Amino acid sequence: MRTSKIIALVLGSILALGSLGLIGGGAVLVWAHNTQRDVDGYYTTETHRYETDTYAIATRQIDLGADPGGPSWNPISSIGTARIVVDPADGGEVFVGIGRSRDVRAYLDGVEHVTFESTRRDPFVPRYRLAEGGPPATPPGEEGFWVASEEGAGTQTLTWDVEGGSYTVVVMRADGSAGVAVDASAGLATGWLGVIGAGSIGLGLVLAAVSLALLLIGTSDDETTATQAAAGVRAPVGPPPFGRAHPVWLEGRRDPQLSRWLWLVKWFLAIPHLIVLAFLGAAAFGLTIVAGVVILFTGRYPTSIFRIVVGILRWGWRVVFYAFVLGTDRYPPFTLDDVPDYPARFDVAEPQRMSQPLVLVKWWLLALPHLLIVAVFVGGWTFGFPGGADDGRIVFSGGLVGLLALIAGVGLLFNGRYPPGLFDLIMGMERWTARVLGYVLLMTDDYPPFRLDPGGEEPPAGGRRASDPPARDPEPDPLADSATE
Repeated sequence: MRTSKIIALVLGSILALGSLGLIGGGAVLVWAHNTQRDVDGYYTTETHRYETDTYAIATRQIDLGADPGGPSWNPISSIGTARIVVDPADGGEVFVGIGRSRDVRAYLDGVEHVTFESTRRDPFVPRYRLAEGGPPATPPGEEGFWVASEEGAGTQTLTWDVEGGSYTVVVMRADGSAGVAVDASAGLATGWLGVIGAGSIGLGLVLAAVSLALLLIGTSDDETTATQAAAGVRAPVGPPPFGRAHPVWLEGRRDPQLSRWLWLVKWFLAIPHLIVLAFLGAAAFGLTIVAGVVILFTGRYPTSIFRIVVGILRWGWRVVFYAFVLGTDRYPPFTLDDVPDYPARFDVAEPQRMSQPLVLVKWWLLALPHLLIVAVFVGGWTFGFPGGADDGRIVFSGGLVGLLALIAGVGLLFNGRYPPGLFDLIMGMERWTARVLGYVLLMTDDYPPFRLDPGGEEPPAGGRRASDPPARDPEPDPLADSATE
């Protein structure tokens, strides 16, 4: 595949992910705008109890950007109207105010109060920071620095047209005495949420169209393939050696001499590949969805998409064989094409026809037993101390392939040998995983066998490899001989 097509695939994948995020996020914002406002048009938090034995409850500084009238325009100034509702627990007179943070700090300097820091949910428990001191010099309502305030007996509702600047919310008793307990909620009325959501969806659709164009460029057939297609010829995609036991074909030849220490850094050396494969993997996911729709209506897997997905899986297998199976010290090439002389190879025989109903259930329902087994084989693994560095317990969890490869790496480090039996077992697990992956990605209707098939070579249809020992002739049956006589 040409470099330009790989670049188109990567860029198309990035834009596709971005478009999905924008469309999904925009849909959530539009949904919230239409369903999550109260009758007055406010997005409102739940009501919770806030109380203290001190003289005031204050919020941390709320930074809303530049002060109004500053040198630059501040979009916060037009965001909407804030609302704070407080209901005193004892029914007495309460004060709630919003002031510039510098003025609030000056007023509460030397006053015993708490600052609301965070919460713990289920159950809701607010966390405060205590500032020691004494009572305020004057009741809060007598101060003139508040940009908005309300006080009185019973429930108090404060509204404020949001402006830029740094602000702090304060709740106190109206007379400034100690002991504050209120049930409070906050809300915001704004029309921007729906506008931002609709704009996000629109931008996401534009990016989706651009990404689709790039993916089509990246998956388009070259001139030779196009000529064959025009002539009605479907070029074979299957592995070079035909007559294999399964359409998904995976092999790996272990290097006879492996470095003792290189395996320690192979994962790091493979990072450039892993970054590219992250985007190509997203492209493979999207292309599989497209292919599934085509199969559902036509019974055919589009050849161009098939070749791209096979190429992505082939690239991924070379990286896995190098960095995680530790089967070769040869750095994998950056290509979707088959590299015959590379130790790790992968291919899938292209089907001529596929079951249309099967595409709806095979990737999740029918594959479920295999997916449970594959999770044991290749699940991610970790090693650490569950309670921190001082915890005496050690936990190791994860896939068998990772664990066995780690054992093989330790063996390489100390004696320079990769046990052949261990390599064959790992290859059997990887082959099982590859067959399941090909089935889940809709590339074959052949159900994966519940069989390990260990070893570096793919078994032929007859079940015997070229490297297997020759079969012995059956022993003569003396009873049959005597009967003949």
